[in-house]
Amino acid sequence: MQSGAPESASTNTNKIGERRLAILSSHHIQPLPPSITLSPSMATSSDEKAAALSTTPSDSPTIFDKIISKEIPSNIVYEDEKALAFRDISPQAPTHIIIIPKVKDGLTRLSTSEERHVEILGHLLYVAKLVAKQESLDGFRIVINDGPLGCQSVYHLHVHLLGGRQMSWPPG
Repeated sequence: MQSGAPESASTNTNKIGERRLAILSSHHIQPLPPSITLSPSMATSSDEKAAALSTTPSDSPTIFDKIISKEIPSNIVYEDEKALAFRDISPQAPTHIIIIPKVKDGLTRLSTSEERHVEILGHLLYVAKLVAKQESLDGFRIVINDGPLGCQSVYHLHVHLLGGRQMSWPPG
C-alpha cells in the first residue's frame, strides 16, 4: 500500500479485530482447557473464535462489568435499571448492539441459567425489541453465543442484536 493511500476494509476489520482481542486479552483470557482441541480450520479462524477458544469460562469480572461501571467507555444506546445496550466495537452488521444484564447474578452462559434468571432473560429480549425499534430496523437477528464452541468470548451473558442488512441462512 502506498503512503497516504486509504486503508482497505479488510485492513480496518483486522485492526478492529486486533483491538477487540487485545481488550479481551487484558481482562481474563487464559490458556485453552485440555478438553477443547483446535482443528486446523479453527487454527486459522477469526480473532473472535481465537478469543472464544482461549477464554476459560468463569464467573470472574469481565470487560462488561467495567462498561457497566463506566470504567471503560462505550457507545450506549439504551439503559434502564436492569439492562445496558451498547454498540459492538467490532460490528458484524451495519447495526450490531450488545445487550447485557447490569447484575450478572451468576448468569455467565445461557446453558447455565437457572429458573431465577427467567425474568432478566425475558427482559433482555424485550430490550432487544425496543432497541431494534429505536434503530429503525425492519428485521433483525438475535444471537446468544454459549461456551467456547459457541464462540462466547465474554462470560457475562449477552445478547447480540444484528440488523441493517439482509441476513443469510444458515447463520454459522
